[in-house]
Amino acid sequence: MTTTTTNAAAPGWRDLLTGNNGWRSLALAGGVALHATNVYVATTVLPSIVREIGGLDLYSWNTTLFVVASILGAVFASKLFTSLGPRTAYVAALIGFSAGTIVCAAAPTMAWMLAGRTLQGFGGGILLSLSYALIRVVFAPPLWSRAMGLVSGMWGVATLCGPAVGGVFAQFGHWRWAFWSLLPVVVGLALIIRAQVPAGRVSQASGSADATQADENHAVPWFKVILLSASVVAISLAAVVSSHLMAAAWVIVGLALAWWLAQRERSARHAVPRLLPTGAYSMRTRLGALYAAMSLLGIATTSEIYIPYFLQTLHGQTPFAAGYLAALMAAGWSVGSMTSAGRHGNAAEQRVRLGPVIVTLGMLALAWLLPQAALFETATGVTALCIALFAVGVGVGMGWPHLLTRVMTAARPGEVHLASASITTVQLYSMALGSALAGLVANLAGLADGQYADVQRASVWLFAVFALAPAAAAVLALRGRVAAPAASLSEQEQEAS
Repeated sequence: MTTTTTNAAAPGWRDLLTGNNGWRSLALAGGVALHATNVYVATTVLPSIVREIGGLDLYSWNTTLFVVASILGAVFASKLFTSLGPRTAYVAALIGFSAGTIVCAAAPTMAWMLAGRTLQGFGGGILLSLSYALIRVVFAPPLWSRAMGLVSGMWGVATLCGPAVGGVFAQFGHWRWAFWSLLPVVVGLALIIRAQVPAGRVSQASGSADATQADENHAVPWFKVILLSASVVAISLAAVVSSHLMAAAWVIVGLALAWWLAQRERSARHAVPRLLPTGAYSMRTRLGALYAAMSLLGIATTSEIYIPYFLQTLHGQTPFAAGYLAALMAAGWSVGSMTSAGRHGNAAEQRVRLGPVIVTLGMLALAWLLPQAALFETATGVTALCIALFAVGVGVGMGWPHLLTRVMTAARPGEVHLASASITTVQLYSMALGSALAGLVANLAGLADGQYADVQRASVWLFAVFALAPAAAAVLALRGRVAAPAASLSEQEQEAS
Protein backbone atom coordinates (compact mmCIF):
# COMPACT_ATOMS: atom_id res chain seq x y z
CA MET A 1 0.00 0.00 0.00
CA THR A 2 1.58 3.26 -1.11
CA THR A 3 -0.09 6.51 -0.31
CA THR A 4 -0.39 9.58 -2.45
CA THR A 5 0.30 13.12 -1.36
CA THR A 6 -1.94 16.11 -1.61
CA ASN A 7 0.70 18.03 -3.53
CA ALA A 8 2.30 15.61 -5.96
CA ALA A 9 4.50 18.27 -7.57
CA ALA A 10 6.20 19.48 -4.39
CA PRO A 11 5.13 17.56 -1.29
CA GLY A 12 6.03 19.20 2.01
CA TRP A 13 6.12 18.35 5.69
CA ARG A 14 2.37 18.89 5.87
CA ASP A 15 1.84 15.98 3.48
CA LEU A 16 4.00 13.74 5.65
CA LEU A 17 2.67 14.76 9.05
CA THR A 18 -1.09 15.01 8.49
CA GLY A 19 -3.87 12.49 7.96
CA ASN A 20 -2.98 8.82 7.70
CA ASN A 21 0.58 9.75 6.74
CA GLY A 22 0.89 11.49 10.09
CA TRP A 23 -0.02 8.31 11.98
CA ARG A 24 2.38 6.27 9.88
CA SER A 25 5.14 8.81 10.46
CA LEU A 26 4.48 8.61 14.18
CA ALA A 27 4.72 4.82 14.13
CA LEU A 28 7.97 4.63 12.14
CA ALA A 29 9.65 7.52 13.93
CA GLY A 30 8.38 6.10 17.22
CA GLY A 31 10.07 2.76 16.58
CA VAL A 32 13.45 4.43 16.13
CA ALA A 33 12.83 6.79 19.06
CA LEU A 34 11.92 3.84 21.30
CA HIS A 35 15.13 1.97 20.49
CA ALA A 36 17.32 5.08 20.70
CA THR A 37 15.75 6.35 23.93
CA ASN A 38 16.31 2.96 25.50
CA VAL A 39 20.02 3.23 24.61
CA TYR A 40 20.39 6.46 26.61
CA VAL A 41 18.05 5.40 29.42
CA ALA A 42 20.11 2.26 30.01
CA THR A 43 23.38 4.20 29.90
CA THR A 44 22.08 6.67 32.48
CA VAL A 45 20.77 4.11 34.98
CA LEU A 46 23.57 1.53 34.61
CA PRO A 47 25.64 2.89 37.54
CA SER A 48 22.57 2.54 39.78
CA ILE A 49 21.99 -0.98 38.48
CA VAL A 50 25.53 -2.03 39.37
CA ARG A 51 25.23 -0.58 42.87
CA GLU A 52 22.09 -2.64 43.53
CA ILE A 53 22.65 -5.99 41.79
CA GLY A 54 26.44 -5.99 41.26
CA GLY A 55 28.26 -7.08 38.13
CA LEU A 56 30.74 -4.22 37.73
CA ASP A 57 33.11 -6.57 35.89
CA LEU A 58 30.39 -7.05 33.24
CA TYR A 59 29.57 -3.34 32.94
CA SER A 60 30.79 -2.86 29.36
CA TRP A 61 29.03 -5.99 28.11
CA ASN A 62 25.68 -4.25 28.51
CA THR A 63 26.65 -2.21 25.46
CA THR A 64 28.57 -4.96 23.65
CA LEU A 65 25.74 -7.51 23.72
CA PHE A 66 23.14 -4.86 22.97
CA VAL A 67 24.96 -3.70 19.81
CA VAL A 68 25.66 -7.25 18.62
CA ALA A 69 22.02 -8.24 19.16
CA SER A 70 20.87 -5.07 17.36
CA ILE A 71 22.93 -6.03 14.32
CA LEU A 72 21.50 -9.55 14.40
CA GLY A 73 18.00 -8.08 14.59
CA ALA A 74 18.68 -5.72 11.69
CA VAL A 75 19.91 -8.62 9.56
CA PHE A 76 16.98 -10.86 10.52
CA ALA A 77 14.46 -8.06 9.83
CA SER A 78 14.68 -8.52 6.08
CA LYS A 79 13.61 -12.18 6.33
CA LEU A 80 10.91 -11.31 8.84
CA PHE A 81 9.58 -8.56 6.56
CA THR A 82 9.17 -10.82 3.52
CA SER A 83 7.94 -13.88 5.46
CA LEU A 84 5.35 -12.31 7.77
CA GLY A 85 4.49 -9.03 6.08
CA PRO A 86 5.22 -5.54 7.44
CA ARG A 87 2.51 -5.37 10.12
CA THR A 88 3.17 -8.76 11.73
CA ALA A 89 6.94 -8.26 11.52
CA TYR A 90 6.76 -4.90 13.28
CA VAL A 91 4.48 -6.21 16.03
CA ALA A 92 6.78 -9.23 16.52
CA ALA A 93 9.71 -6.83 16.95
CA LEU A 94 7.76 -4.86 19.57
CA ILE A 95 6.99 -8.09 21.44
CA GLY A 96 10.67 -9.07 21.47
CA PHE A 97 11.68 -5.62 22.69
CA SER A 98 9.01 -5.74 25.41
CA ALA A 99 10.20 -9.15 26.61
CA GLY A 100 13.72 -7.81 26.97
CA THR A 101 12.49 -4.69 28.76
CA ILE A 102 10.53 -6.75 31.28
CA VAL A 103 13.58 -8.96 31.96
CA CYS A 104 15.72 -5.84 32.52
CA ALA A 105 13.16 -4.27 34.85
CA ALA A 106 12.90 -7.43 36.96
CA ALA A 107 16.56 -8.53 36.75
CA PRO A 108 17.84 -9.90 40.11
CA THR A 109 21.44 -10.29 38.86
CA MET A 110 23.67 -8.89 36.13
CA ALA A 111 23.36 -12.15 34.18
CA TRP A 112 19.61 -11.56 33.88
CA MET A 113 20.23 -7.92 32.97
CA LEU A 114 22.53 -8.98 30.14
CA ALA A 115 19.89 -11.43 28.89
CA GLY A 116 17.33 -8.65 28.89
CA ARG A 117 19.66 -6.23 27.11
CA THR A 118 20.30 -8.87 24.45
CA LEU A 119 16.57 -9.31 23.84
CA GLN A 120 16.09 -5.55 23.78
CA GLY A 121 18.88 -5.17 21.26
CA PHE A 122 17.48 -7.89 19.00
CA GLY A 123 13.96 -6.45 19.01
CA GLY A 124 15.27 -2.91 18.70
CA GLY A 125 17.47 -3.82 15.74
CA ILE A 126 14.43 -5.21 13.94
CA LEU A 127 12.50 -2.03 14.76
CA LEU A 128 15.25 0.16 13.36
CA SER A 129 15.51 -1.81 10.15
CA LEU A 130 11.74 -2.07 9.60
CA SER A 131 11.29 1.65 10.26
CA TYR A 132 13.52 2.41 7.27
CA ALA A 133 12.16 -0.42 5.10
CA LEU A 134 8.52 0.57 5.66
CA ILE A 135 9.13 4.07 4.30
CA ARG A 136 9.03 2.57 0.81
CA VAL A 137 5.82 0.71 1.61
CA VAL A 138 3.62 3.34 3.25
CA PHE A 139 4.79 6.58 1.60
CA ALA A 140 4.93 7.82 -1.99
CA PRO A 141 8.46 8.29 -3.42
CA PRO A 142 8.41 12.12 -3.24
CA LEU A 143 8.09 11.82 0.55
CA TRP A 144 10.93 9.36 1.06
CA SER A 145 13.68 11.91 1.79
CA ARG A 146 11.51 13.79 4.30
CA ALA A 147 10.51 10.53 5.96
CA MET A 148 14.19 9.55 6.14
CA GLY A 149 14.97 12.89 7.75
CA LEU A 150 12.18 12.46 10.29
CA VAL A 151 13.17 8.91 11.22
CA SER A 152 16.88 9.74 11.40
CA GLY A 153 16.16 12.79 13.54
CA MET A 154 14.71 10.60 16.27
CA TRP A 155 18.23 9.77 17.48
CA GLY A 156 18.67 13.41 18.39
CA VAL A 157 15.31 13.52 20.15
CA ALA A 158 16.22 10.39 22.09
CA THR A 159 19.54 11.88 23.16
CA LEU A 160 17.70 14.82 24.67
CA CYS A 161 14.98 12.73 26.34
CA GLY A 162 16.78 9.50 27.31
CA PRO A 163 19.17 10.95 29.92
CA ALA A 164 16.32 12.92 31.48
CA VAL A 165 14.03 9.88 31.80
CA GLY A 166 16.76 7.64 33.15
CA GLY A 167 18.16 10.38 35.38
CA VAL A 168 14.84 11.11 37.09
CA PHE A 169 14.22 7.48 38.05
CA ALA A 170 17.86 6.88 39.04
CA GLN A 171 17.90 10.05 41.17
CA PHE A 172 15.01 8.77 43.28
CA GLY A 173 16.34 5.20 43.51
CA HIS A 174 13.82 3.59 41.15
CA TRP A 175 15.91 2.60 38.14
CA ARG A 176 13.64 -0.36 37.35
CA TRP A 177 10.79 2.03 36.55
CA ALA A 178 12.94 3.58 33.83
CA PHE A 179 12.44 0.31 31.93
CA TRP A 180 8.78 -0.15 32.91
CA SER A 181 8.06 3.36 31.57
CA LEU A 182 8.90 2.22 28.03
CA LEU A 183 6.09 -0.35 27.84
CA PRO A 184 3.15 2.09 27.36
CA VAL A 185 4.98 3.48 24.33
CA VAL A 186 5.25 -0.06 22.93
CA VAL A 187 1.49 -0.58 23.28
CA GLY A 188 0.73 2.73 21.55
CA LEU A 189 3.00 1.92 18.62
CA ALA A 190 1.47 -1.54 18.24
CA LEU A 191 -2.03 -0.03 17.99
CA ILE A 192 -0.95 2.48 15.33
CA ILE A 193 0.88 -0.18 13.31
CA ARG A 194 -2.16 -2.46 13.45
CA ALA A 195 -4.35 0.31 12.05
CA GLN A 196 -2.03 1.91 9.48
CA VAL A 197 0.36 -0.72 8.07
CA PRO A 198 -0.67 -3.45 5.58
CA ALA A 199 -0.98 -6.97 6.97
CA GLY A 200 -0.08 -9.10 3.95
CA ARG A 201 3.26 -9.80 2.36
CA VAL A 202 4.60 -6.98 0.17
CA SER A 203 6.02 -7.80 -3.24
CA GLN A 204 9.29 -6.01 -3.90
CA ALA A 205 10.13 -7.27 -7.34
CA SER A 206 8.25 -7.61 -10.57
CA GLY A 207 8.78 -10.70 -12.66
CA SER A 208 9.48 -14.21 -11.49
CA ALA A 209 13.25 -13.93 -11.90
CA ASP A 210 13.47 -10.85 -9.70
CA ALA A 211 11.11 -12.34 -7.18
CA THR A 212 13.20 -15.49 -6.95
CA GLN A 213 16.34 -13.42 -6.50
CA ALA A 214 14.62 -11.39 -3.80
CA ASP A 215 13.61 -14.52 -1.89
CA GLU A 216 17.16 -15.84 -2.08
CA ASN A 217 18.56 -12.55 -0.84
CA HIS A 218 16.22 -12.54 2.16
CA ALA A 219 17.21 -15.96 3.43
CA VAL A 220 19.25 -15.33 6.58
CA PRO A 221 22.99 -15.80 5.81
CA TRP A 222 23.79 -17.34 9.18
CA PHE A 223 27.53 -17.85 8.71
CA LYS A 224 27.94 -14.28 7.50
CA VAL A 225 25.93 -13.04 10.47
CA ILE A 226 28.25 -14.98 12.77
CA LEU A 227 31.28 -13.41 11.09
CA LEU A 228 29.82 -9.92 11.45
CA SER A 229 28.88 -10.51 15.09
CA ALA A 230 32.32 -11.93 15.89
CA SER A 231 33.88 -8.89 14.24
CA VAL A 232 31.85 -6.55 16.43
CA VAL A 233 32.67 -8.49 19.60
CA ALA A 234 36.38 -8.49 18.77
CA ILE A 235 36.42 -4.76 18.10
CA SER A 236 34.42 -4.10 21.28
CA LEU A 237 36.94 -6.11 23.31
CA ALA A 238 39.64 -3.69 22.14
CA ALA A 239 37.98 -0.96 24.19
CA VAL A 240 37.96 -2.89 27.48
CA VAL A 241 41.37 -4.58 27.69
CA SER A 242 44.12 -2.81 29.61
CA SER A 243 47.01 -3.68 27.30
CA HIS A 244 47.50 -1.46 24.26
CA LEU A 245 49.02 -4.38 22.40
CA MET A 246 46.01 -6.59 23.11
CA ALA A 247 43.66 -3.77 22.10
CA ALA A 248 45.42 -3.44 18.76
CA ALA A 249 45.33 -7.21 18.32
CA TRP A 250 41.57 -7.32 18.91
CA VAL A 251 41.01 -4.51 16.38
CA ILE A 252 43.08 -6.41 13.81
CA VAL A 253 41.10 -9.59 14.49
CA GLY A 254 37.81 -7.70 14.12
CA LEU A 255 38.84 -6.08 10.86
CA ALA A 256 40.17 -9.39 9.55
CA LEU A 257 36.80 -11.01 10.20
CA ALA A 258 35.08 -8.12 8.40
CA TRP A 259 37.46 -8.58 5.44
CA TRP A 260 36.65 -12.31 5.36
CA LEU A 261 32.95 -11.46 5.30
CA ALA A 262 33.47 -9.05 2.40
CA GLN A 263 35.39 -11.69 0.44
CA ARG A 264 32.61 -14.23 0.88
CA GLU A 265 29.99 -11.72 -0.28
CA ARG A 266 32.05 -10.86 -3.36
CA SER A 267 32.63 -14.53 -4.21
CA ALA A 268 30.18 -16.01 -6.71
CA ARG A 269 30.16 -19.24 -4.69
CA HIS A 270 29.05 -17.56 -1.46
CA ALA A 271 27.19 -14.51 -2.82
CA VAL A 272 23.63 -15.70 -2.02
CA PRO A 273 22.07 -15.17 0.43
CA ARG A 274 23.56 -11.71 0.91
CA LEU A 275 24.13 -9.57 3.99
CA LEU A 276 24.57 -6.34 2.01
CA PRO A 277 23.40 -5.57 -1.56
CA THR A 278 25.50 -6.27 -4.64
CA GLY A 279 28.33 -3.76 -5.02
CA ALA A 280 28.39 -2.77 -1.35
CA TYR A 281 32.03 -3.83 -0.89
CA SER A 282 33.50 -2.08 -3.92
CA MET A 283 34.52 1.58 -3.92
CA ARG A 284 34.13 1.51 -7.70
CA THR A 285 30.34 1.39 -7.28
CA ARG A 286 28.14 4.21 -6.13
CA LEU A 287 26.56 1.92 -3.55
CA GLY A 288 29.95 1.08 -2.05
CA ALA A 289 30.88 4.76 -1.86
CA LEU A 290 27.57 5.56 -0.18
CA TYR A 291 28.15 2.93 2.49
CA ALA A 292 31.70 4.21 3.00
CA ALA A 293 30.50 7.80 3.46
CA MET A 294 27.82 6.70 5.92
CA SER A 295 30.32 4.64 7.90
CA LEU A 296 32.90 7.43 8.07
CA LEU A 297 30.33 9.94 9.33
CA GLY A 298 28.99 7.40 11.84
CA ILE A 299 32.48 6.73 13.15
CA ALA A 300 33.11 10.45 13.61
CA THR A 301 30.03 10.96 15.78
CA THR A 302 30.95 8.17 18.21
CA SER A 303 33.61 10.48 19.65
CA GLU A 304 30.76 12.12 21.58
CA ILE A 305 30.93 9.34 24.20
CA TYR A 306 33.99 11.06 25.72
CA ILE A 307 32.65 14.62 25.69
CA PRO A 308 30.88 14.37 29.10
CA TYR A 309 34.05 12.94 30.65
CA PHE A 310 36.24 15.71 29.25
CA LEU A 311 33.81 18.40 30.36
CA GLN A 312 33.58 17.03 33.90
CA THR A 313 37.29 16.26 34.32
CA LEU A 314 38.86 19.25 32.56
CA HIS A 315 36.25 21.92 33.26
CA GLY A 316 34.44 20.83 36.43
CA GLN A 317 30.99 20.65 34.84
CA THR A 318 28.21 18.71 36.57
CA PRO A 319 27.05 15.41 35.00
CA PHE A 320 23.72 17.02 34.06
CA ALA A 321 25.37 20.01 32.33
CA ALA A 322 28.01 17.88 30.64
CA GLY A 323 25.39 15.43 29.39
CA TYR A 324 23.24 18.08 27.81
CA LEU A 325 26.19 19.96 26.30
CA ALA A 326 27.16 16.68 24.63
CA ALA A 327 23.56 16.35 23.46
CA LEU A 328 24.06 19.44 21.29
CA MET A 329 25.75 17.17 18.76
CA ALA A 330 22.66 14.96 18.50
CA ALA A 331 20.39 18.01 18.46
CA GLY A 332 22.40 19.37 15.54
CA TRP A 333 21.98 16.06 13.72
CA SER A 334 18.21 16.31 14.13
CA VAL A 335 18.07 19.93 12.97
CA GLY A 336 20.34 19.28 10.00
CA SER A 337 18.38 16.21 8.99
CA MET A 338 14.95 17.82 9.29
CA THR A 339 15.91 21.03 7.46
CA SER A 340 17.77 19.28 4.65
CA ALA A 341 15.42 16.38 3.97
CA GLY A 342 13.07 18.41 1.76
CA ARG A 343 15.83 19.60 -0.58
CA HIS A 344 16.14 18.15 -4.06
CA GLY A 345 18.46 18.35 -7.05
CA ASN A 346 21.40 20.72 -6.76
CA ALA A 347 20.32 21.91 -3.31
CA ALA A 348 20.49 18.34 -1.97
CA GLU A 349 23.82 17.74 -3.71
CA GLN A 350 25.32 20.84 -2.12
CA ARG A 351 24.33 19.65 1.34
CA VAL A 352 25.76 16.18 0.78
CA ARG A 353 29.08 17.76 -0.20
CA LEU A 354 29.14 20.51 2.41
CA GLY A 355 28.07 18.37 5.38
CA PRO A 356 31.29 16.34 5.85
CA VAL A 357 33.36 19.55 5.53
CA ILE A 358 31.40 21.10 8.39
CA VAL A 359 31.85 17.95 10.50
CA THR A 360 35.61 18.04 9.90
CA LEU A 361 35.87 21.70 10.92
CA GLY A 362 33.72 21.05 14.00
CA MET A 363 35.93 18.14 15.09
CA LEU A 364 39.10 20.20 14.68
CA ALA A 365 37.49 23.03 16.66
CA LEU A 366 36.75 20.60 19.51
CA ALA A 367 40.35 19.38 19.46
CA TRP A 368 41.42 23.01 19.96
CA LEU A 369 38.75 24.09 22.46
CA LEU A 370 38.40 21.21 24.92
CA PRO A 371 41.94 21.24 26.37
CA GLN A 372 41.79 24.98 27.14
CA ALA A 373 41.62 25.41 30.92
CA ALA A 374 39.85 28.79 30.66
CA LEU A 375 37.19 27.58 28.23
CA PHE A 376 34.24 28.21 30.58
CA GLU A 377 35.53 31.46 32.03
CA THR A 378 34.13 33.56 29.19
CA ALA A 379 30.88 33.55 27.27
CA THR A 380 32.90 33.46 24.06
CA GLY A 381 34.49 30.16 25.00
CA VAL A 382 31.20 28.54 25.94
CA THR A 383 29.55 29.83 22.78
CA ALA A 384 32.38 28.52 20.62
CA LEU A 385 32.11 25.08 22.25
CA CYS A 386 28.35 24.96 21.71
CA ILE A 387 28.74 25.98 18.06
CA ALA A 388 31.41 23.33 17.46
CA LEU A 389 29.31 20.56 19.03
CA PHE A 390 26.18 21.64 17.17
CA ALA A 391 28.12 21.97 13.89
CA VAL A 392 29.32 18.35 14.02
CA GLY A 393 25.74 17.14 14.31
CA VAL A 394 24.39 19.53 11.69
CA GLY A 395 27.07 18.48 9.23
CA VAL A 396 26.09 14.82 9.53
CA GLY A 397 22.37 15.56 9.44
CA MET A 398 22.58 17.76 6.32
CA GLY A 399 23.45 14.88 4.05
CA TRP A 400 22.24 11.86 6.01
CA PRO A 401 18.65 11.54 4.67
CA HIS A 402 19.92 11.96 1.09
CA LEU A 403 22.60 9.31 1.57
CA LEU A 404 20.01 6.88 2.93
CA THR A 405 17.57 7.58 0.09
CA ARG A 406 20.33 7.08 -2.46
CA VAL A 407 21.24 3.72 -0.95
CA MET A 408 17.71 2.50 -1.56
CA THR A 409 17.52 3.86 -5.10
CA ALA A 410 21.00 2.55 -6.02
CA ALA A 411 20.16 -1.06 -5.15
CA ARG A 412 19.56 -3.55 -7.91
CA PRO A 413 16.05 -4.89 -8.63
CA GLY A 414 15.19 -7.56 -6.10
CA GLU A 415 17.53 -6.06 -3.46
CA VAL A 416 15.50 -3.02 -2.45
CA HIS A 417 14.37 -4.32 0.95
CA LEU A 418 17.83 -5.76 1.56
CA ALA A 419 19.29 -2.30 0.95
CA SER A 420 16.79 -0.75 3.36
CA ALA A 421 17.64 -3.28 6.06
CA SER A 422 21.37 -2.88 5.47
CA ILE A 423 21.22 0.81 6.45
CA THR A 424 20.83 -0.16 10.09
CA THR A 425 23.47 -2.90 9.84
CA VAL A 426 26.04 -0.46 8.46
CA GLN A 427 25.12 2.26 10.96
CA LEU A 428 25.38 -0.06 13.98
CA TYR A 429 28.62 -1.59 12.78
CA SER A 430 30.18 1.84 12.30
CA MET A 431 29.07 2.77 15.82
CA ALA A 432 30.74 -0.33 17.26
CA LEU A 433 33.91 0.30 15.29
CA GLY A 434 33.97 3.98 16.21
CA SER A 435 33.46 3.30 19.91
CA ALA A 436 36.29 0.79 19.99
CA LEU A 437 38.64 3.07 18.08
CA ALA A 438 37.74 6.04 20.29
CA GLY A 439 38.67 4.05 23.37
CA LEU A 440 41.88 2.88 21.74
CA VAL A 441 42.97 6.39 20.65
CA ALA A 442 42.06 7.97 24.01
CA ASN A 443 43.93 5.33 26.01
CA LEU A 444 47.00 5.49 23.77
CA ALA A 445 47.00 9.26 24.30
CA GLY A 446 47.20 8.73 28.08
CA LEU A 447 43.59 8.99 29.21
CA ALA A 448 43.87 5.88 31.38
CA ASP A 449 46.54 7.59 33.52
CA GLY A 450 43.89 10.02 34.76
CA GLN A 451 46.17 13.04 35.27
CA TYR A 452 44.91 16.45 34.14
CA ALA A 453 47.63 16.88 31.51
CA ASP A 454 46.99 13.36 30.20
CA VAL A 455 43.27 14.03 29.81
CA GLN A 456 44.05 17.29 28.01
CA ARG A 457 46.32 15.47 25.59
CA ALA A 458 43.75 12.75 25.02
CA SER A 459 41.08 15.34 24.14
CA VAL A 460 43.34 16.80 21.47
CA TRP A 461 44.34 13.48 19.93
CA LEU A 462 40.87 11.96 19.96
CA PHE A 463 39.14 14.71 17.99
CA ALA A 464 42.11 15.45 15.75
CA VAL A 465 42.41 11.80 14.71
CA PHE A 466 38.66 11.33 14.34
CA ALA A 467 38.49 14.42 12.10
CA LEU A 468 40.15 12.24 9.45
CA ALA A 469 36.94 10.21 9.05
CA PRO A 470 34.63 13.05 7.92
CA ALA A 471 37.53 14.47 5.88
CA ALA A 472 37.62 11.20 3.92
CA ALA A 473 33.83 11.35 3.50
CA ALA A 474 34.22 14.91 2.18
CA VAL A 475 36.68 13.65 -0.45
CA LEU A 476 34.18 11.02 -1.58
CA ALA A 477 31.42 13.61 -1.82
CA LEU A 478 33.50 16.26 -3.58
CA ARG A 479 34.66 13.71 -6.16
CA GLY A 480 31.05 12.85 -6.92
CA ARG A 481 31.30 9.28 -5.63
CA VAL A 482 28.02 9.64 -3.70
CA ALA A 483 26.19 11.75 -6.28
CA ALA A 484 22.53 11.08 -6.99
CA PRO A 485 22.34 7.73 -8.82
CA ALA A 486 20.81 7.17 -12.20
CA ALA A 487 17.65 5.10 -12.56
CA SER A 488 19.72 1.96 -13.01
CA LEU A 489 23.29 0.82 -12.53
CA SER A 490 25.65 1.82 -15.29
CA GLU A 491 27.54 -0.86 -17.21
CA GLN A 492 30.72 0.19 -15.41
CA GLU A 493 29.09 -0.27 -12.00
CA GLN A 494 27.60 -3.63 -12.96
CA GLU A 495 31.04 -4.83 -14.07
CA ALA A 496 32.66 -3.54 -10.85
CA SER A 497 30.02 -5.30 -8.77
